[in-house]
Amino acid sequence: MTGEWRRDRIGAALRGENPTVVRRLTAGFAVIGDVQFLPGYSVLLVDEPDVRRLSDLPRVKRLSFLSDMDQLGEAVERTCRRLDPAFLRVNLEILGNTDPFLHAHVWPRYAWEPADRVRGPVWLYPRDRWSDERYGLGPRHDGLREAIGGELDALRSAV
Repeated sequence: MTGEWRRDRIGAALRGENPTVVRRLTAGFAVIGDVQFLPGYSVLLVDEPDVRRLSDLPRVKRLSFLSDMDQLGEAVERTCRRLDPAFLRVNLEILGNTDPFLHAHVWPRYAWEPADRVRGPVWLYPRDRWSDERYGLGPRHDGLREAIGGELDALRSAV
């Protein structure tokens, strides 16, 4: 996947031009991650491009963002548990160290991960996992994307 949308992921999502968007949520966009070395990796993007940290949001919107993060985490968990019996858990992270906009990472974790990685942060995986084309988001992930979207729909209709 290439394109200008990567330079302004939130603006592109607002314009309907970000191809990674799975669903529009209350305070942001659920997107499938650019890399899928841990299948199901997703990100919640805030829907305001200038918001850099959680505390920049008014309390009501902040709570909506956190609720969206919870929903995305549960949707990824349900999807990955159904698709891979080695699914263990989901890790949720708001870091803000690299990208200058508020976002939350949703990382599924699996029993098939190397023993020295499965109990540590995803960020300790070798750099090649982030750039190797084998793990890049592509059409082969369409079913995974649809499954996560379906789970988000089910969660939102249950409320």
